[in-house]
Amino acid sequence: MQLTAPAGRPAGLRDTDGMAVASFVLGLLGLLVLNVFLGPVAIVLATVALARGTRRPGRAWLGLGLGVADLVVLAAFMQADNTISWSI
Repeated sequence: MQLTAPAGRPAGLRDTDGMAVASFVLGLLGLLVLNVFLGPVAIVLATVALARGTRRPGRAWLGLGLGVADLVVLAAFMQADNTISWSI
């Protein structure tokens, strides 16, 4: 079974748009839970989406920024607690 994209729009572009949105959602979710996993995933998805030329570069940049923010928040809480994880 072969997936086809709408006329005039390559299938790879649709994938990059999904990656941009996924990086934004995972970066946002990572601020609350599992930032040690979701932050790097958001960074990778955003970078791949930007490298492949997504039609949603704003969401990809937001996903990249949120992924970095996830890791910064994790580092700040690790310094405060002297542990690998954090809890409220």
